[in-house]
Amino acid sequence: MRDEPLKTDIVRLAERIAADYLGEPAMSAYQILGKGFVNQVCVVETARRKVVVRMNGSGAYACYKKERWCIEQAAAAGIPGPEVLSIGIAADTAYMLLTFVEGCNGTDSLHPRTEIWRQLGEYAGRMQAIPTQGYGEELADPALGLFRSPPHAGSDGSWLGYVQYNIRSLTDDDRLLALGVVTRAESQRARRLFEQVSRTVFGFGLNHGDLSLKNTIVDHAGQVILLDWGSAEAAVSPHGQLVQVMQSRLQGEGPNAEEFSAFLDGYGIREGIAAEAKPLLLLRAFDKLRWALDRSPDLADSYAAYARQVVAEVLG
Repeated sequence: MRDEPLKTDIVRLAERIAADYLGEPAMSAYQILGKGFVNQVCVVETARRKVVVRMNGSGAYACYKKERWCIEQAAAAGIPGPEVLSIGIAADTAYMLLTFVEGCNGTDSLHPRTEIWRQLGEYAGRMQAIPTQGYGEELADPALGLFRSPPHAGSDGSWLGYVQYNIRSLTDDDRLLALGVVTRAESQRARRLFEQVSRTVFGFGLNHGDLSLKNTIVDHAGQVILLDWGSAEAAVSPHGQLVQVMQSRLQGEGPNAEEFSAFLDGYGIREGIAAEAKPLLLLRAFDKLRWALDRSPDLADSYAAYARQVVAEVLG
């Protein structure tokens, strides 16, 4: 038996959203639990249709606009995904209504994981053909595919501004030293790596931002359907995709060595590119920790622990 208060607060709102769009009452609905950490996700079925409703606070509406753009562009590039039927705001809740995809979540699928990761690598390669401009997680102009990163104290929001901010932060009184994330010698080595990054000319492309088994559905034919573009960004290419997958590996959520090799094979890039991406992995870990210290101190301990892992991986 389902928890009725939970159904009242979440599932019934999903029923109303779906019924309003489809023009017929919901016959059944349930919440998908344990597969996402940001959105509330429900499945609603009417007499003729079965749909998925993703919901979050009203501030998520801009992110849903970005996701719709990414899903549409990805479909045109040959990356399978659900169809976005509608996005909007109801009862101070942003929502995205999508077609239901039959199959099994990648974390539960019996399909070989190496094959799932190989297909994800192929999709990562196809993303590079999607026209994008700029840098960052915010889709500023869908017509141009223009992304941006908001400026903040120390950075103008550009890629080079991001790198230079992290170089300038490696000082003798750096908070990362006090936290035991790096030693002074490691800080100096990190500076040299980041300075080399600042001199490197990168290409930029669309990065899904969270390539993982949990964001896939595997259908009966073994085709992998890619979900959840909420973390998508315009980033250095192909290194941006690698950094995200390498981060997942360090956190125990990503592919093992064989699966990572299959991902690289599907992506069509050599193993050496992964080594070249390591300074960017360190750069991202430091930047996210600095963000947590400034904007979300409750997350600082976990971000610091991860940054120490990356220091050991890259500078150890």
